[in-house]
Amino acid sequence: MKTVSTLFVGAVALAAATATHAGVQSFAAAGDAAAIQATVDQFRATLGQLNGNVPGSFGSGRREINWDGVSDALSSPNAFPGDFFNFTASPRARGVAFATDAGSHLEVSAKTGNPSAALVEFGSIEPNYVEAFSAFSPQRLFAPVGSTVTSAQFFIPGTVTIAAGVTGFGAIFTDVDIANATTITAYDAAGEELGTVTAPAAAGNGLFSFAAITSTGFESRIASVKIVSGTAALAAGVVDNARTGADVVAMDDFIYGEPTSLTCQGDLNGDGDTGSPDLAILLGAWGPTGANPADFNGDGEVGAWDIAWLLGKWGPCGG
Repeated sequence: MKTVSTLFVGAVALAAATATHAGVQSFAAAGDAAAIQATVDQFRATLGQLNGNVPGSFGSGRREINWDGVSDALSSPNAFPGDFFNFTASPRARGVAFATDAGSHLEVSAKTGNPSAALVEFGSIEPNYVEAFSAFSPQRLFAPVGSTVTSAQFFIPGTVTIAAGVTGFGAIFTDVDIANATTITAYDAAGEELGTVTAPAAAGNGLFSFAAITSTGFESRIASVKIVSGTAALAAGVVDNARTGADVVAMDDFIYGEPTSLTCQGDLNGDGDTGSPDLAILLGAWGPTGANPADFNGDGEVGAWDIAWLLGKWGPCGG
C-alpha cells in the first residue's frame, strides 16, 4: 500500500500538491468557492484539457461531471442509476460507473422548479441540509443515501464494458466538519491501493473541501476509487453533531483523467490497437508533463523511454 500524506497550512484555503513517491501526488483545499478555486484549477491543469463527452478516448486530458445535466426523473426524490455516465452516446459517454453499499442507493439533488416540488440540496431527505450544503457549480449535488461510501470504476467512454484507467481523480465536497473523515482512495487494476487523500475540514455551513489524487505510469494507473463522504449517511433526522461525531457530507463536481485502456498496452485512443494514432498522441505530449497517460513509466516526462515502450507494444491487442 502506498499512502499519500500532505501537510496543508493556511487560514482560509489549505492548498498544495506534494509528491510522496514516483508518480503519486495529492491535492487538497478548503474554504469558500474562491478559496479552493486555485487548487481545483491546478489539478485540472495537471490532467490536461477538458474533453468532450463523446465515445472513445482522447488519450490525454480530463473529463468532468457536475450533475446538472441529470434529468428531474433521475433526481431527488428518485434514485440515480450508477451507470448513467457509462453510456454509449454523447453526452453521457464519460467512461465512469458509480455504486454504493448494498441496501443503499445513489441520489442527485433536485433543482428549483422540479415537478416533484422536492427541496434543493437534499432537503427532501432532511430539510436542514438546505442550509448545511452548497453547490460549487449550481445547482445539483450528489451523494449516497444510507451509506457514506461511493465507488467509481472507469471504462473506455462509449464501450460500457472495456476497463480503463485514469491518471487522476478529484471531488468537491460540501460541509466537511471533521478532519480525516472524508477520503478518496485510489486502486490499480489489480485492486492494490495506490494512495489515499483526505479532504480537509471546512467547519461551517455551505463551505467546500477539495481532494484529489494522481498516479502516473501504466502499472500505476487508477482503475477504481473509493470515496468516503463523512461519518454519517444522509437520512431523515440525521444532521451534524459534534458530540456524537456525526458529519453529513454531500458532493459536487467530479474531475478525472481521460480513461485509457488497461487491457491493450500502448493503446491511448481506445481502438484496441497500438499504432500510429497512439504514437501521434505520445509525440504531442513530448517533454515534461503533468499526469499524462503517455508517461508510461511515471517519471513526469514523456520521452525516449515511453516511445520505446509504445513501439514494443505495436500492433493489435493480443497480436
